[in-house]
Amino acid sequence: MTAPGAAAATAAPVDVATAHRRAQPWRWVGGAVLAVVAAQLVAFAVGNERFAWDVVAAHLFEPSIVAGVGTTVLVAVLAMLIGSVVGALVAAAQLSDFAPARWAATLWVGVFRGIPPLVQLIFWFNLAYLLPRIPIGIPFGPTFASFDANDVITPFTAGVVGLSLVESAYLAEIIRGGVLGVDAGQRDAARAMGFTPLQTQGRIVLPQAMRMILPPAGSQFISVLKGTALVSVIAMSDLLHAVQVIYNRNYQIVPLLIVACIWYLALVTALTAVQRRVERRFARGHVREAV
Repeated sequence: MTAPGAAAATAAPVDVATAHRRAQPWRWVGGAVLAVVAAQLVAFAVGNERFAWDVVAAHLFEPSIVAGVGTTVLVAVLAMLIGSVVGALVAAAQLSDFAPARWAATLWVGVFRGIPPLVQLIFWFNLAYLLPRIPIGIPFGPTFASFDANDVITPFTAGVVGLSLVESAYLAEIIRGGVLGVDAGQRDAARAMGFTPLQTQGRIVLPQAMRMILPPAGSQFISVLKGTALVSVIAMSDLLHAVQVIYNRNYQIVPLLIVACIWYLALVTALTAVQRRVERRFARGHVREAV
């Protein structure tokens, strides 16, 4: 038999409110190490004259750099918009019952996701080598007009086209994954209620899929914003190209690169804040409250 005292001790309720977290000295050690490392980095950045913070401050709002920031944002927005439209069409083709459309969409994703973006940008910038004139007309029929490829394929055009095609491949996979993530029972219920396939996609599937599409799509937008730095290779006047022009003139390479880093960090931070607000809006009513 169990002793009465032992039974009472076992049955005694435990007051969770009086519980205390067990001491974890390793956290203090880790915090101290991080503090020392942070202090060392700050001392290095402040004490090293080669950072030339006065040069950074003098060029942070240089007109050419500010114009480059605007070009960077414009290219990123256009690439994301065009990539989203094309990516949605490619995703629809991948989900189609029509086999040739699925094969073409799979090939599209494989090609534009498999070739490095820098290689694609250089290729599109040199398209005039393969196609000196760009014709407009009926395939295998008469040509109504033609344009000099060098006039059409400018650095800006090549940058937008190249990045848009890359984004379309990634966004197609993101959209396809979001649509497939919606439970098949939702579609069955919509059909039982008499919804057409278009109504099912627009009113049932897509609103639920958006909660799964937005987080990776937002991250992809941030990636394409940073990826616009590649267009400097084709002499497009983006943020990095503007910085390169200045430091090729005054040889202040590191301070000018710090200027570019500051602007990229500011843009990415702002986009991240917007992304989180949009995600919270679409996730409204589907987020568990903390206990």
